[in-house]
Amino acid sequence: MDLSTLTRIIPARQRSDLDALGPTVVPLAGGSELFADPRAHLTGLVDLQAFGWPALTFPSDGLEIAATCTLAELSRLPRQAGWAAHPLFYQCCTALFGSFKVWNVATVGGNLATSLPAGPMITLAVALDAELLVWRGDGSDEIVPAGEFVTGNMTNVLGPTDVLRSVRVPLTSLQATTAYRKIALSPLGRSGAVLAGRLDRAADGADGRFVLTVTAATLRPVQLRYPRVPAANELARDIAAIDCWFTDAHGAADWRRAMGLLLGEEIRAELALVGS
Repeated sequence: MDLSTLTRIIPARQRSDLDALGPTVVPLAGGSELFADPRAHLTGLVDLQAFGWPALTFPSDGLEIAATCTLAELSRLPRQAGWAAHPLFYQCCTALFGSFKVWNVATVGGNLATSLPAGPMITLAVALDAELLVWRGDGSDEIVPAGEFVTGNMTNVLGPTDVLRSVRVPLTSLQATTAYRKIALSPLGRSGAVLAGRLDRAADGADGRFVLTVTAATLRPVQLRYPRVPAANELARDIAAIDCWFTDAHGAADWRRAMGLLLGEEIRAELALVGS
């Protein structure tokens, strides 16, 4: 969709170019969501792709994903030795409501910043306990835990002059075993529930912490944490106690709660076998 009220597009080549951001000037990454609806209040865009950030970098303590990394680039993440969580990256990409053409423009940062409950990059970042680097409009940097970034349906901690710079995934999460489940009301429909489980390894190689992340079915991501794989009744009790199930065209709250219970138990059982 054309944004016919725009009068300028500013290529961001240095951080000071972000000073133009404000209520009527917003960041542009891939634009797959930005150009999906009319936004008559906008007068300008700041093109983040002009920064030329490398999509993926591999520091010794994990993985850094640029906010401008596309889902297509992320889906081709090369497997690294010991990264048992590697399948989760592609799995979460497949949860995006969009074709392969969208994969080639939609960005990790854009999906996070849009903050739809069904945003699969939210699932990925939260499930792997990632940290998000936010460039604040006052020139400061802030590290935000992924689980605290999204605050509700299309709301997050970003202000109008802030920019999401990157996603940092710790090595311990990359080395964990993961399990993934997604369900929607139609084969190609927007996700009604996306759950990801993670089983960490303790320092001595024994089974460690179990983490279940519930998204798409809830207004904000919800994490349940246990020192080890919980019993079925314990996990079911905690999933049932989640208080932010919601209803929209992609699923009723009671159905989403039921799917959370079903898929959560499938993940628990799968990771319990890994740990046995």
